[in-house]
Amino acid sequence: MELTCFKAYDIRGQLNQQLDEKIAFRIGLAFAEHTQAQSVVVGGDIRLTSRALVHALSAGLIQGGSRVVDLGLTGTEEIYFATKFSGADGGIEVTASHNPADYNGMKFVGKGAVPISADSGLNVIKSLAEGFSEEQIDSAFSEYAESEASADEFFNGKASIEQPTLENTGQYQTSTYLPEYIAHILSYIDIDALPPLKVVVNAGNGAAGHVVDAIEAHFNTHKIPVKFIKIHHTPDGSFPNGIPNPLLPESRQDTADAVIKHHADFGIAWDGDFDRCFLFDEHGQFIEGYYIVGLLAEAFLRKHEGEKVIYDPRVYWNTESIIKANAGEPIMSKTGHAFIKERMREENAIYGGEMSAHHYFRDFAYCDSGMIPWLLVAELISVGSSTLSEMVSARIKAYPSSGEINRRVSDAKNVMNEIEAYLKPDAIRCIKIDGLGLEFEQWRFNLRMSNTEPLLRLNVEAKGDKELMLRKTAMLINLIDKYS
Repeated sequence: MELTCFKAYDIRGQLNQQLDEKIAFRIGLAFAEHTQAQSVVVGGDIRLTSRALVHALSAGLIQGGSRVVDLGLTGTEEIYFATKFSGADGGIEVTASHNPADYNGMKFVGKGAVPISADSGLNVIKSLAEGFSEEQIDSAFSEYAESEASADEFFNGKASIEQPTLENTGQYQTSTYLPEYIAHILSYIDIDALPPLKVVVNAGNGAAGHVVDAIEAHFNTHKIPVKFIKIHHTPDGSFPNGIPNPLLPESRQDTADAVIKHHADFGIAWDGDFDRCFLFDEHGQFIEGYYIVGLLAEAFLRKHEGEKVIYDPRVYWNTESIIKANAGEPIMSKTGHAFIKERMREENAIYGGEMSAHHYFRDFAYCDSGMIPWLLVAELISVGSSTLSEMVSARIKAYPSSGEINRRVSDAKNVMNEIEAYLKPDAIRCIKIDGLGLEFEQWRFNLRMSNTEPLLRLNVEAKGDKELMLRKTAMLINLIDKYS
């Protein structure tokens, strides 16, 4: 059977059409066969289907001979951390991140939390999962689904996993690495130096709530004067507060309103598996992820002069300027977590950032985290005695950017070729690390094709001239429409 839920970097699919429990069982069996993993860490987000999918996935892993360590409700970065920290051979998070409620999916890592994507094993897992016969899967899955013990009994340890009906050589256990994870993410800052702060935290229908609570408990124990104003904090997989995607303007208002209402120092909103965080200044204004990359680069380089920082080619003038001003080495990489992480490992870079709010850290197994960034920003506020708006306003003025603009086209490659032919003769630099990047004296742009949709993604920035940036953005949109 063809499994259309497999994508370039992970698994995402509409429930009961592209992904269900039997498919999850197939995937677990295929993952165990491909990786020969002795131990696999698993967990899931708050979606209503995540527990059932974790159970079925685990049954497949066990059938394939792997020992499963189930962490329960987790964010993706908790799986990254636990895989590395525990020395497990692999990790799988059941999540569809910011996708609608009728979707779910999975993210995979191997030993050391190294990502498994299309060119590093995911396609092999797909082929194996598709290759199992219906009879083979029906037989194995029915023994799991119809065993005398219910799934809940089986997976909470009340029933023996050595039942003959399962014919497995693996084992199952529940565990937690939350205390170790909290200690690790707090190690990036000097918490004792934090001033009194009031922070709005939007846990995205509760996905990040348990981590916020654990950080709060640690702060209270150590008398750290940080107060959290919690909104949308209770886990609810029905998404009563909308899709947890702060990139959507309609998903930002609740956080902005809470910052203003409570006179908070800044606000944080997370996506559905909280591997990305989005920041709001003390006025409730949303801050584009691009400028946060520059802030975090500065935070690391203040402490670690001369280190390398990786960034994506969509917008980068501000990031390069900050890295060079702080005696760091700027290195550009193709967009995408697999490319960023691979380049960071090659260069031993201390930090990597993308404008999409993915931030990667060397000491976090080169993985992305949605918790470490806001902690570093809190420390910057304490060190610089500046508000968040003051820290970013000068950078926004120095390097105004358009934000990412998506345009639907019929032939993306042709449109890019036409725009290149029209504008390249006047450009002083052409970069094709990811899509088309043309640089001029006072402005530049990047135009790239979507991997999954008939879209072109446009980013424009200028040097200290917002009106120029706006004019060039309008010009490029007109060209895209003209050549579509």
